[in-house]
Parts: sequence; C-alpha cells; structure tokens
Amino acid sequence: MKRCLIRKFKSLFLAFSTALCLLTMAASRSDADPAMFTDGSDGSNWPSYGGTYREWQYSPLAQINRENVEHLGLAWFVDLPPGTAVGTPLAIDGTVFITSGLSVLRAIDAASGRVLWTYDPQVARVAGQKLRAGWGARGIAYWNGKVYVGTMDGRLVAVVAQSGALAWQAQTTKADDGLYITGAPCVFRGIVVIGNGGADFGAVRGYVTAYDAESGKQLWRFHTVPGNPADGFESDAMKNAAKTWRGEWWKLGGGGTPWNAITYDPDTDLVYIGTGNGVPWNPMLRSPGGGDNLFIDSIVALRAGTGEYVWHYQTTPGDEWDFDATESITTADLQFDGRKRHVVLQAPKNGFFYVIDAASGKLISAEPFTKVTWASKIDLKTGRPVVMPDAHADNRIVTIWPGALGGHTWEPMSFSPKSGLVYIPTTEMPGIYDSRGVTKDTWHLKPRTVVFDNGYRESDFSVPEPTPDAQFGSILAWNPVTQKKAWSVPLRASENGGILSTGGDLVFEGQFDGNFVARDANSGTQLWSFDAQNGILGQPISYSVDGKQYVTLLVGVSGNVTILGPLSAQFGWAYREQHRRVLTFRLDGQAKLPELPRPRRETPLAMSEFKVNPKLAAAGAPKFANYCSTCHGWGVVAAGAGPDLRSSTSVADMTVFNQIVRQGALLDDGMPKFDDLDSQDLLEIQHYVRQEAVKPAAAH
Repeated sequence: MKRCLIRKFKSLFLAFSTALCLLTMAASRSDADPAMFTDGSDGSNWPSYGGTYREWQYSPLAQINRENVEHLGLAWFVDLPPGTAVGTPLAIDGTVFITSGLSVLRAIDAASGRVLWTYDPQVARVAGQKLRAGWGARGIAYWNGKVYVGTMDGRLVAVVAQSGALAWQAQTTKADDGLYITGAPCVFRGIVVIGNGGADFGAVRGYVTAYDAESGKQLWRFHTVPGNPADGFESDAMKNAAKTWRGEWWKLGGGGTPWNAITYDPDTDLVYIGTGNGVPWNPMLRSPGGGDNLFIDSIVALRAGTGEYVWHYQTTPGDEWDFDATESITTADLQFDGRKRHVVLQAPKNGFFYVIDAASGKLISAEPFTKVTWASKIDLKTGRPVVMPDAHADNRIVTIWPGALGGHTWEPMSFSPKSGLVYIPTTEMPGIYDSRGVTKDTWHLKPRTVVFDNGYRESDFSVPEPTPDAQFGSILAWNPVTQKKAWSVPLRASENGGILSTGGDLVFEGQFDGNFVARDANSGTQLWSFDAQNGILGQPISYSVDGKQYVTLLVGVSGNVTILGPLSAQFGWAYREQHRRVLTFRLDGQAKLPELPRPRRETPLAMSEFKVNPKLAAAGAPKFANYCSTCHGWGVVAAGAGPDLRSSTSVADMTVFNQIVRQGALLDDGMPKFDDLDSQDLLEIQHYVRQEAVKPAAAH
C-alpha cells in the first residue's frame, strides 16, 4: 500500500512538473513571440530581416508620408570600419542592431545614434580559405533577448542583446568543406534556422540546420541535394531527388546552397527554403546526361518543427545559367477570381515572377518581369519552363537574358498590402556562357579550394562600357495578381539596394549611384533624395521611438557588383576614400555628413620602370578572374569594395605583394591568404595587373 502511494505520488509529481514545464515554455514563447513578428501592426519595431514573418519589407508607419517626406532629414550617422556594409538592420524597443564587416555586431541607441556595444566574432582569424568569398553577413535575427548572426567560417553566433556578451555559438559547417554563411538566420517559436553558400567556388553540398534558439542545440538538418548513394540517403526526399541526377554528382558536391531566403509561415507552420545553383554551373560537367537536379533552384517547404519535406517547386530544372531561387520569399493573402488564397511570391534570378499556393506548392501563375530570352513561358499545367532551343551552351557560346546576375538577385523586394504591389530591384543585363572545348577531361574542380570556378571558359563576363544614358537596372512596381507592371523607373546601375514600402504611400530605395530615394508608391514619382556619399546595396527599415518615425539603412559598396568592373566603377567609389556608414532619418532631422573627396574614376599608377611581359600577363588573366575579381573588380577595375590594384605600389614590389597575397599580411583587414598560389602564379597575376594599369581607359 505504501509503495503504491509512493508510485502515485511520483506519478502526480511528474505530471505536475511536466505541466509546469509546458506552462513555463508556453509563457516563454508567448513573451518571445509577440505580435511584432506576426503582423507588425503598430510598426514600432523591426524585429526580423523582412520586418515580420511574412517578409514583406513593409512598415505600416505613416508619420512620414508623401505629403511631408520633403522634410525628411538626417537624424544621426555612425561611421563604420572598411568592409561589407549591406546588412539589414533590426530595431527593437529603441535599439538598432546592425552587422557590418566580417559579421561584427553593433547595438546603437535609435534616438541618439550612440553606439552601446560592439561584438566581433574574429572571423578573419579562423575563416581560412572561406574568407575568399569576400562577403560579410547580409542580415541578422532577434529572439527573446538575443541577436543572431552567421559568419564566413560557418558559425551561428548568438549574442545577448542587452550587453553584447556571447550567449552561445554553433559550428554549422566543417573547416574544409567550402561552405560559409552570408544570409540572415530565420527565427520562430524558439527555433533558429540557418543555411550556407559556396556553390560558385567549390565542391559543396548545401543544407539548412535548425537549432534551439536558447541553447544552440541542433534540432534538425535538411540537405538540399542528394549525396553519395553508396552512403545511403538521409530521407525519402533525398532518395527521390537522386533519381534526377546523372553521373557522379556527389564528387562535385551538387550545390543547391540555401544562402539567402528562409521564410517561416505561421499560417501553414512551414519553412520555405530558397536554394541556389548546382556545382558547377555547366550541367555537362555536373550531371552528364541531363536531369532536373533536385533541389537546386527551388523553393522547398519543410515542417517547421522537424525539417520534414512537404513540397517543392523548382523554378529552373537542370539550371545551366546560375539562376538561383534564393531571392526574397514572401507570403501573402491575395484575391484570385474572387477567392482569397494564401500564397508564396518570388522573383528569382531567372526573370519570371511566381505565385505559388503556400500549402500545396502548386503553381498559380508565372510571368516574366524583365527581359527573358532563355524560355518562352512557364507552362502552367506542368509548372515547367519552355526552354528556347538556342539557350543551351552545348559546346558553344550563347548570350541570354537575364544573365548570371539575374533579373533580381539578393537585395530584397517589398510587398505593400496598402497598394497591393510588389516593388522589385531589377537587373537588366545579359549573360555570356561559353562551353567551347570544356569537357570532363579538360576541367578539374579543386574540391577543397575556395576559388571561383563555374565550369565555363574564362570569357563568361562581357561588361559593357557605361554611358550617361545607359540603363542596367530599375525599380519595378509589379501587380502579383494580374502579373503586370504598374510602373518602373530606369536606373544606371546594374544592382541597387533592397526596397522598403510604408503606410505613408512611400517606397524607399538606396541606389548604387549614392542616392537614397523616396518615391510615391502608386506612381514611382521621386519625392525626396539624399546624397549618401557612397554606393548603397543595403535594405532600409522603419520603426518608431517615443512617437517619432525613423528610417535606417547601411551605406557601402561590396558584393558581386564589383565583378562588373567599369560598369560599377562609373560612379567613382574608392575603397580608401568613401565611408561606410549607418544613416538614420526622421522628419526635420538636422545632422550633416562631413565633406568627403568627390567620387572619381581611379587613376592607374604610372610605372615606366615596370616592363610588362605579355605572355605572363595572358597567363595571369584567368587567375586574377578566379582569385581576385570578386573584390578587386573584373579587368582590375575596382568599384569600391576593395582597393583598385592598378594604382597600388604593393603590386609592383614582389616582396610586399607576396607578403600580402601568399602570407596573409593583411588578414586582419579582411584580405584572405592565397597560399595555394605559387611564385609563378603571383608573377603572372602581377604582370596582368600592370598590363591593365597601362591600358587606355576606353579599353576597360
């Protein structure tokens, strides 16, 4: 009898403890999951990358509106060290959180601009070859008093929001796997999900991983492409995906890296993952014999709690043009033929705008939002593109629209529930794909070396010389229901910043020409602009403090726009002269930026004593393209993300050049070490740089 009572008491105590634990967790989740994440109705905070779970990049605030935006002024600014400055800020209860450089976090008082704390994860000291990708973090996440950021060396770092102290960190990749993190984490219900990149550089296999937001404990992982069949498959999804590949793809990694878009949908309790290109781009090498190559270039829906596969939609089966589907994934409730439908919206690189049923993954509509020549249409019955016969680079050279930069790339689009329009920063440039003479026997990917290599010849980029009236991008207002353009404004730069729309009938965008602009959301008419003194690729946000509406963004040049050399260099941004900054605006703001040297085209350094050897320079050209152009520009024409080497004295001094490039003398400044280059490689690159330095400007 006594033992029975003891057992009953233990059972009741266990049940009580379990219930108390569940109640405590529920209370904690309630505190950590307020309405600001789900609907953002009061607009006082900007708690996630897209503002809310829906990824609208929209603020309901209307204190700043089209009637008074002309009175918008600079409230404060913060200068940042050299490095990437494109990340989307967050704003929580009067504090702005940003990341810049190599995932360095800062907390700033939103009203005054006073820096409260700085946390540096010391990426340069541990990233090794992964530093070569030339990126920092594009965004951060917040949950229950912690700020989360990914790093180039593959860590997910959680920092206490109040103090800047490290809470925990998890190593999501391996030291030599070629995977790194540049995208923003996605946090929901106490779970933080992070992806990775690297499919342009080496033999990598992409995946997303979920962690407990409080402890950093790994909860689940979903690979986006299948591995070696001999090792078995992690799931039925991977087993089925393997049927769409040919050859020995696993030796090349497969790719499919989910480096940017991750969206949680509370309506379906699904996580939508946008995946990238295959490794390499050239499908004749990646998957000889064809195949769709799932799940590259796809939106993949997973159960939020377990990571279990639910559905997928592949935008570009068997992709051979670098048409990632990693661009903004937005959810919305829209009316189609008098029926409200919960949908997923995406404008990926391939130039088509997609509307997809959020629960089932069924395609509703797809139409081109920019010039498209690789496919004539998307077949609504099959969901597949109708590819043009002359779009395939099958042992030949082809030119198609859009090119590898895409019709829209990572800079976020915005959806306004007030206007019903989506605002897209578009790129309008073709791409050249040259596979002549490239075979499995002539091409060898370096599996453990982070070096740009897409499986095509070195002449993949043909950068046009800019002219004053040339258009290479635009801001486009698009109706997702009718799939038609509402308005567009042409822009001179090929890439421009992410877009913010607001309840004040405004659309804000930072442009690569250095202007931060506000437009009428319904017409596109420019109503206000501010000279930011540097190119802008980042995403503005809006929030309120003590009843005042603020707009904040990061200013600085970085990223793949530098690959375009003279096209991006036309604006005169110089790495050592223009500042990276946080800018914050409010009505009647009175702050002023200090004067800086005017933008100018770089003047190459004259060195009559240096005699260029044409044979060495010719050998150095492809090596510079693969190793150096990401930061220093195509054709050695930099655009502000890194120094222009044509005017560098260090290049001509082989001792100094060797110390910087092969020995890592500037590692702490973010300059990677290329110790896999030998002395001959360095000599050839040196002669190529000096050859380009003495070319007439028109030749670039």
